[in-house]
Amino acid sequence: MSTQLTLHTPLQIPVSEIHSYLNQLWINGEDSNKGSNTFSLLVWQPAWIEQQLVNSGAIPGPIIGNERKEIIEAAREIVLTNDLPPSTAPLDQKVVAALESTKSNNKYEDLRGQHVDSSISQLQPRRLITLAPTLNKDNPLETLVAAYCPLPEEGGSSACGDVIVLRGGVKSIANNLKIVEELVPKEFPSWLWWNGAIDENPKLFEMVAIRTRRLVIDTALGQPTKCINLLEKIIKNGQTVSDLNWLRLRAWRETLAMVFDPPNRRNILNELVKIDIDIEGENQVQGLLLIAWIADRLKWKIETTIQEESDGNKIKFIRDDNQIVTFRLNPLPIGNPSIHPGQVIGLRLISKGSTSTQKEVCIILASKPSECKRLEAGGMASMDLIEEVVPLQNNSSEEDVARLLATSRGSTSPLLANAAPFAAKLLGLIQSLENVKN
Repeated sequence: MSTQLTLHTPLQIPVSEIHSYLNQLWINGEDSNKGSNTFSLLVWQPAWIEQQLVNSGAIPGPIIGNERKEIIEAAREIVLTNDLPPSTAPLDQKVVAALESTKSNNKYEDLRGQHVDSSISQLQPRRLITLAPTLNKDNPLETLVAAYCPLPEEGGSSACGDVIVLRGGVKSIANNLKIVEELVPKEFPSWLWWNGAIDENPKLFEMVAIRTRRLVIDTALGQPTKCINLLEKIIKNGQTVSDLNWLRLRAWRETLAMVFDPPNRRNILNELVKIDIDIEGENQVQGLLLIAWIADRLKWKIETTIQEESDGNKIKFIRDDNQIVTFRLNPLPIGNPSIHPGQVIGLRLISKGSTSTQKEVCIILASKPSECKRLEAGGMASMDLIEEVVPLQNNSSEEDVARLLATSRGSTSPLLANAAPFAAKLLGLIQSLENVKN
């Protein structure tokens, strides 16, 4: 979907005058143009990769903050020119690090917070507040204010909202967060979309991720252990959280449920002995969330020992009948990966019947037919084979966030709440083995 600009060029207003300006904006507005009565959305939008690319002249400005095509293509070029692993996703922190040495004095417009994605504006948020940190850490704080209305051609109505942008160095933003809390309407639900690596500025995250605010994070962005541990901590504290990395697993979970929906396949679940999950690159979080969901739903326990074998590191689960299920997570060096680090691309489950006359069953789910063929290798021809290609959607982060905002009931998904601590424990076991090896 297209983005839309605010109704007028945002006015740069001193922090102390924002309140009075907003009051006048709506008090003096026409009856048909009243502010919406919905929710407020606070967005941390560093857009470090876009800032660096525009600053260096690799792509034209202005800086918008969205995942547009030019950014993805330029970031893939950075992966190649800096000899990063071919499976490095264009939004990975390695790309940010590779760009940090780029120097330029290019002048460019920064329109973060002024472009409202139509998928979000259709929900008619009452207030959008964007925290836009700049590359120059010493930049003073600028505060911009404007009104917006949903586009009529996108199904918009007369219910409008306003946008506030706090732009400057990270320190100047952190020092003025008090005004953010003053500007968030207390009468509406409040969301925080942390649109960046969730471990890049933990102190500032804690300051804006207050207990009463519903959170949207992405555990694909950042150091895996810190991401999954933070997700577990938020859930444990009882705060509402949605994870975009978990949301992207929806097609895998739905397809797997569909495979086992026929009654004649239900017993296969009780006789699983081996599971393999293939992921793009080294970020393990999404793969571990998927196996954690499977294990939790089937009431498996984790065997607390882990060992390195000739065909990779394996974790063992114990079924209800005390039989062992072996799990392996396979990071694959695939070129031209998804824009999101560590995406699942294949899942293989093997079931062995309780009697010698029962034939083994192999279930393969894959994002592409070529991945199906790869997972078929290694003696699978002797088994009954069930295959499905998972219909993956290439939604932008804005579209995914809009879907969450539209469907959330103000609570954390129970499935995610159960899977996150399970995945954290699995990651701890994997890393304990890596520490022993090193």
